[in-house]
Amino acid sequence: MIRPLVVIFTAIVLDAVGIGLIFPILPSLLQDVTHAENVAPYIGIMTALYAVMQFIFAPVLGSLSDRLGRRPVLLISLAGAAINYLFLAFAPNVWKLLLGRAIAGLTSANISVAMAYITDISPEDKRARRFGLFNAMFGIGFIIGPVLGGALGDDWLRLPFIAAAVLNACNLLLAFFVLPESRTPTREKIDLAALNPLRPLRWVFSVKSLLPIIFIFFVFSATGEAYGTCWALWGSDTFQWSGLWIGLSLGTFGVCQTLAQAFLPGPAVKLLGERAAILTGVTGTCIALIVMAFATQSWMIFAIMPIFALGGIGVPALQSLATRQVDESQQGQFQGVLASAVSLASIAGPLIFSSFYFVAREQWPGAIWLFVVVVYAIGIPLVLGLRLKEPAPAPAM
Repeated sequence: MIRPLVVIFTAIVLDAVGIGLIFPILPSLLQDVTHAENVAPYIGIMTALYAVMQFIFAPVLGSLSDRLGRRPVLLISLAGAAINYLFLAFAPNVWKLLLGRAIAGLTSANISVAMAYITDISPEDKRARRFGLFNAMFGIGFIIGPVLGGALGDDWLRLPFIAAAVLNACNLLLAFFVLPESRTPTREKIDLAALNPLRPLRWVFSVKSLLPIIFIFFVFSATGEAYGTCWALWGSDTFQWSGLWIGLSLGTFGVCQTLAQAFLPGPAVKLLGERAAILTGVTGTCIALIVMAFATQSWMIFAIMPIFALGGIGVPALQSLATRQVDESQQGQFQGVLASAVSLASIAGPLIFSSFYFVAREQWPGAIWLFVVVVYAIGIPLVLGLRLKEPAPAPAM
């Protein structure tokens, strides 16, 4: 039982490493292949394209794993990831980089298969703990990725992709020889209608009382996309950071967020209540963003990381509050809707923030962080207006 979990958790770490390693080097890489001075729009398109592919193919891979088995789908996705990173390492122009990033998003959609595998092999009393470890592995990978990408990218812009290809190839070999099948494939015909990623959203518009909480999730998730999209550009433009320093700053941010989410939400909700914990998290994040907007020295960014980490208590508190908006019989459907909202935010956020940065860069790069504060402010009245309502019946889909 331990060996399959090691393989699955390693795959999750590598998925997160693959997401994070490109952030520190992406501006320089795009400048190298496009020869454009302001590459913010390209960054937004690449980040959104990755999210689009995840959004579309997560349900597809999940359904295929039900019919064909978890093991073959995971092996194919790991092989695809290794080949894709080699493709990215030697892509000579922006169109091939975009194609490679799209394939990367497709292969990273195996997260839904990994979660299904953990469910298959875990008794109910161990699932919560193992899903907690699942989230921790993703956090670890996202901390390692930017640091690894920044350090290797300073030597050669393509080197991080070669490193990721080697790591995924090693995990593919490990999975091939160690990972057993976790369930008997059904071999049933796939229901194409069930693969529509927008299908869960149909319910939202029939239960309008849930629209505010869905919109809050969308807004807060979209703000999180600003960091991956604009952090490296801003660090380079404002402080002339190298890839290593961009990676270290993102890694520090990831460590603080992970620690805050691991230890603060429970005590914060118990002391303040869910609504106040959400607002406290938003306040801490906005204070840090305002400091970043006006910062003139690098040390200021690292100094405010503990304040930034307060934002880590907001999302778990929001998730807790959200679960109380519907009764137990609707929780699965509701969580599917929230996942769809987060996915759509991952597509829209990079396009919005990269466009703003493209316009503001010459005059004031730090203005991007004030724009993020403004977007946060849109959600605050909705948080204040949330009420625990009687759950509405779910119509048949």
